Amino acid sequence: MHNFLNFGSLNLDYTYRVEHFVRAGETLAASERKTFCGGKGLNQSIALAHAGGEVYHAGCIGTDGAPLLEALQQAGVNTDYVRTVESEATGHAIIQNTADGENCILLFGGANRCITKEQIDSTLAHFESGDMLVLQNEMNHIDYLIKAAKQKGMCIALTPAPMEESVKAYPLDAVDYILLNETEAKALVASESESKMGAEALADALCARYKHTHFVLTLGAAGAMYIYKNERIFQSAFPATAVDTTAAGDTFAGFFLQSIAGGDSIKEALATAAKAAAVCVTRRGAAPSIPTREEMNNLK
Repeated sequence: MHNFLNFGSLNLDYTYRVEHFVRAGETLAASERKTFCGGKGLNQSIALAHAGGEVYHAGCIGTDGAPLLEALQQAGVNTDYVRTVESEATGHAIIQNTADGENCILLFGGANRCITKEQIDSTLAHFESGDMLVLQNEMNHIDYLIKAAKQKGMCIALTPAPMEESVKAYPLDAVDYILLNETEAKALVASESESKMGAEALADALCARYKHTHFVLTLGAAGAMYIYKNERIFQSAFPATAVDTTAAGDTFAGFFLQSIAGGDSIKEALATAAKAAAVCVTRRGAAPSIPTREEMNNLK
């Protein structure tokens, strides 16, 4: 693997500390509000860079998005392919975070939905076969990105979140790695008994539908499972006291993909990713919670 191109979302995260998630008709006082740099795209770029990857980020921000560029650059991510649009505000998220570390998220796409095919073509012209395109479902033109990158012979990794009906229409057979949680996997296989399916049944259903795709199914506190054809590799979660789970999945994805690109085995990559996610959940915020490779190496 040569370079990572993350064509990904860039958000400002407004995080509110609450006793419980707000219910319908309820007015709830938050005990704290903090603003963090986030977006699944930004989080994964920082995780990839912290894991040791050569990372280029592409996407769009509004005129209020300078802190996001700074966060990427401080992590060592190249931002030459991020465009500023004046017609739309930077994407943002409203995040409720409880004392036990759980969160719920309201997402506004903003500038993330201003990607053009011309921007995609001009950006991909700088990359080649062997590079990896990293995608999430927080932008427009994902289907076009997959097709264009496949024509160039790039390796493609996708996190299909937020999971929407449109994801099923993407050319997913062209995607090399799909990283998803149980809820997203159940939506993707869309069986009548999906709500009752366990991890093994989900693995079988995913492989039956997408025969050439490698899956990483994250299982929360239960760990994660790598799935490819008849192969199943399970990784248990590392023990951690969670205070904020916001970027855990993105941290897992970034460290897993860089480990694979660096020549690690699937088992080694899963262990590295699980350890990084365990560190992430012990910290507040999205991007600030992502550990570095040095921090990982110092952990026992």
